[in-house]
Amino acid sequence: MSAPTTYKNATPAPPAPKTPHDAPLLDRVFRLSENRTTVRVEVMAGLTTFFASVFTVLAIPGMMAGGAAMAVGADGPNPGIVNAVYIAAVLSSILGSLLMAFLANLPFVQAPGMGLGSYLAFTVMPAIGVLAAPATLTDVQVFQMALALVFASGLLFVLLSATGVRQAIIDGIPRNIKVALGAGIGLFITLLGLRQSGVVVASGGTFVTLVNFSDWGHQDAAVRAQVLGAVLAVAGFLLMAVLHARKVKGAILIGIFATTALAYATGQTALPESFSFDLGRQFSDFAQYSLFGLDVGSFLNLGSLGHVLAVVLAMVLAHCLVNALDSLGTIFGVASAAGMVDRDGHVVGLERGLLSDAIGTAGGALLGSSSTATVVSSASGINEGGRTGLTALVTSGMFVLALVAAPFVPLIPLVATGPALIMVGCLMMSQVKQVDFHDLTEAVPAFLAIAIMPLTFSIANGIAFALISCVVLKLATGRWREISWPAATIGALFVLQFLV
Repeated sequence: MSAPTTYKNATPAPPAPKTPHDAPLLDRVFRLSENRTTVRVEVMAGLTTFFASVFTVLAIPGMMAGGAAMAVGADGPNPGIVNAVYIAAVLSSILGSLLMAFLANLPFVQAPGMGLGSYLAFTVMPAIGVLAAPATLTDVQVFQMALALVFASGLLFVLLSATGVRQAIIDGIPRNIKVALGAGIGLFITLLGLRQSGVVVASGGTFVTLVNFSDWGHQDAAVRAQVLGAVLAVAGFLLMAVLHARKVKGAILIGIFATTALAYATGQTALPESFSFDLGRQFSDFAQYSLFGLDVGSFLNLGSLGHVLAVVLAMVLAHCLVNALDSLGTIFGVASAAGMVDRDGHVVGLERGLLSDAIGTAGGALLGSSSTATVVSSASGINEGGRTGLTALVTSGMFVLALVAAPFVPLIPLVATGPALIMVGCLMMSQVKQVDFHDLTEAVPAFLAIAIMPLTFSIANGIAFALISCVVLKLATGRWREISWPAATIGALFVLQFLV
């Protein structure tokens, strides 16, 4: 096993005095003085993180319902599943963020991961549909069978975290790859923000391209709205950048609110004609479809027990690995970029953070959500100064409001939250200066980690290509002693996943 990673350029703050016993309650619980932060800073960071993260609970329901419908050939998403997953997604975000707040005392927020959600909806669910042939399943059965797989992977996740295996894996990943994660994640969320804002659009010839700003006078109102949204997003990003350069606290949150106001003032975004406060119906669907809705029995009716177990085990292991590396990439990349490391180069509170992440995944599956993960948009609050679990607590409180005031959350348009992700991506690119590009056996894996993440829209893919290339290069150059067993094992597992 390789030695634990150190970050030579990380500049952690000098140790602060211990929190006195007569300090205010919040200071004692979250050790604010020790982390050189204040209640005001933490609250602002929590609010910022919420508004940068809330889009996940809006996108996941349609994604999960759509994947289940696709698996069984249904005409469209089941509205009951959509309602159920929204409630489950918000509740799992609250649970995961509370774990980060009180168990780990870290400013990270958990919510349903977009990468994990798309993997579950568009890879796992269709695979269940194929496995079911010639049996017939409903979209609800496919959805609940997928939840059972998420729960199983979550339990495995907890086991790996509690026994220290996950920490061993982290220590075994080469330093250059770990420091490259921050830059890779920065590009990843930049692309997400550009796409979310409409600045970057799909292209048949080049996959992605810049929106055509000259279409601002187009006869199609939808095209004009898209161009106006992109303009507002660019303006919002520049406002955030100016405020941040002038060291204005809450720069990203101010930018989100200002861009939202402009979107409504210019007519780019309009208030809905009516609101529906039928939360009873949503909670009823939640209780019917997702709460403790794990369907294990249906797997037993899909063919020979040996074949089913082999396929299910492969799905569970793959999902667990993707989940683990997604969260690893996020926590390491964001924390190291923010200097949240001790003098030995270890992320402060990492073990409890990883355990919180694992418990959140299992708990989220019981609620009926796709896998929760430590979301990359946590970086937005950390860049506002958040350093303790109080940031996560404030964000979880905002998710409670999102649960109660569900109709109001969509009023914040994507053109307002997209610039926040672009701004955070810009700030995270500072990690590039820590990558050692002199040794190609180290430089190539780091480069692939940075490049593959945004280009394939997957943090896990970036880590996979980095580890596989690292093992191949070290072997081919006779430096096999530099390969740790975790790097070799995970690299081999990724090869199998890509080929099988």
